[in-house]
Amino acid sequence: MMERYEESRMSAVERTVLILETLSKAEAINLENLAKATSLPKATLLRFLSSLVSLGYVYRDSADQYHLTLKMFMVGSRSLSHIDLVSTAKPFAKKLSEVLGETVHMGILEDDEAVYVLKEESSYTLRMYSRVGKIIPLYCTAIGKIFLSEMPEKDFDSYLATHTLKPFTPKSLNETALRSELDDIREKGYAIDKEEHEENIVCIAAPIRDYSGKAVAAISVSWPVFRFCMENIENNTATIMETASEISAILGYEK
Repeated sequence: MMERYEESRMSAVERTVLILETLSKAEAINLENLAKATSLPKATLLRFLSSLVSLGYVYRDSADQYHLTLKMFMVGSRSLSHIDLVSTAKPFAKKLSEVLGETVHMGILEDDEAVYVLKEESSYTLRMYSRVGKIIPLYCTAIGKIFLSEMPEKDFDSYLATHTLKPFTPKSLNETALRSELDDIREKGYAIDKEEHEENIVCIAAPIRDYSGKAVAAISVSWPVFRFCMENIENNTATIMETASEISAILGYEK
């Protein structure tokens, strides 16, 4: 009996969320179109909408159109103050390091540079030298290139005008190559540093986005060249991007 009750209650929760998510995608919608969009019977919709209206989450106007109110935003915005990015990402970074066996970093944008705010060590004896708080350039690191790829063109031009792309290694990119690579990053959704910042170190990074879609951080995995296998790059990249997506989902990002 209890099992049936739980099943029924979950069904009601799922339908409520479906209605709210559908309303969030429309400025206003009438009952008929809402029924089509949710595949729910009108009688069921009316019952749920009546409750949502009385609770203040939905507004019904004089033309019988339904709208979400700002109450959903108020509830969601309160939770933002309780989300600590580092604490949220730490278990995911730890798992990523365990799965791939290599050093994981998370970095955030700080003015015109990036800074490591989280590090999970490689399981190998030979490890990458880095630390939380280390500042890294944008143009020659995987994490940094994620942030550059997010910049509007005028901001990127301003960045180039005020920064010399000093080569850290023989493989550091010039402006032409960097612009081309940023286009690839926007298309593919991840960035690679192929020994551009440190010789014999390869990094792959993916963006972590918040509810607005903004890249608030980037997570990367670093390999010494002798442990980096090109045959595994597709699987490794997919694993890193999935980890970034999981963290982003907690921050409210929806693809």
